[in-house]
Amino acid sequence: MAGHGAGPVRHAHADTHADVGDVEIADREVREAREAEHLAPGATRAEGAGDRSVEEEADPWRTCFERDRDRIVHGTAFRRLAGKTQVFVFPDDHQRTRLTHALEVAQVATSITRACRLNVALAEAIALGHDCGHGPFGHASEDALAPFVEGGYDHATWGADVVLAPLNLCRETLDGIRNHSWSRPAPSTPEGEVVSWADRIAYLCHDFEDAVLAGVVRPEDLPTVVAERCGRDRRQQLHAFIEAVVGATAESGTVGMHDDLAEALTAFRAFNYERIYLRDESRQQGLVVDRLLTALVEWYRADPERLVAEGRPIDDRTDLVREAVSFVGGMTDRFAHDRALANLGWDAADLPIGLETHV
Repeated sequence: MAGHGAGPVRHAHADTHADVGDVEIADREVREAREAEHLAPGATRAEGAGDRSVEEEADPWRTCFERDRDRIVHGTAFRRLAGKTQVFVFPDDHQRTRLTHALEVAQVATSITRACRLNVALAEAIALGHDCGHGPFGHASEDALAPFVEGGYDHATWGADVVLAPLNLCRETLDGIRNHSWSRPAPSTPEGEVVSWADRIAYLCHDFEDAVLAGVVRPEDLPTVVAERCGRDRRQQLHAFIEAVVGATAESGTVGMHDDLAEALTAFRAFNYERIYLRDESRQQGLVVDRLLTALVEWYRADPERLVAEGRPIDDRTDLVREAVSFVGGMTDRFAHDRALANLGWDAADLPIGLETHV
């Protein structure tokens, strides 16, 4: 179908009402000029093509950080997050995956950055890309892959320095991804700091909600300090924590959170770790994941032809261990499961299994 209407312009609908009047196109340079006028003094400005490892011509329409965001969203690593564990292996229709987690982090981060007059596109790019370095089956993959990587396997640094490196992203975007974890050095931009808060806010709230729906915890189990200061449901909790970051940032001039809500967030995290992430079923699942991913890396590094058969480029200079870790770390849960059955000869009963078999 060629659309509706005659002449040089066609419409999607015959009865379109999409009249916008005279339009003055806001190209990249126009919007960069507006940033200089409207963003907070310490906000990160987008200028031209951005600070990239390989220089590029600037895009005529998109700022450099908008371009980064688009590259991440269209990238294979981002799509694979749909098949990677957030908390529960092989989640049901309503439980989070790494992909939905990334989207929720982006929502929290953009809410904060927009209110604080920071660079929304940069925060969104960092948030959408922050977990692209995660392996299959959740955080247990880091323990499994760590022995094969000098200095250990950290999803934040691996994501920025290995997984997303081919996208030639801006330095500020990669810095925010590399340093979003609180155990890492502080990000170099306020937008990166916002994503660090947004990540923790989002995962604590939605992981608790998933755990309640799964019957792992009850709503009334929530610590009193969290319930009283933030509420018992995700909507109330997100509102409280976002408001606390916006308010504290406006008052102090630095990205942070009001003390009373930060105390509640700390209590929330301690509760989730004790009752959800480190419960006996999760620990046992972690041991299974460790054994599975270790075996897969060993199997692929033992013979380069196995990686070639998977479409990985191999030559005399290839570090087979690193290449095997990169391949296995990029797998979705199901792909790792299937490769173990096909290549390792494992029984399905020896592989990670869904929540319903544990609870």
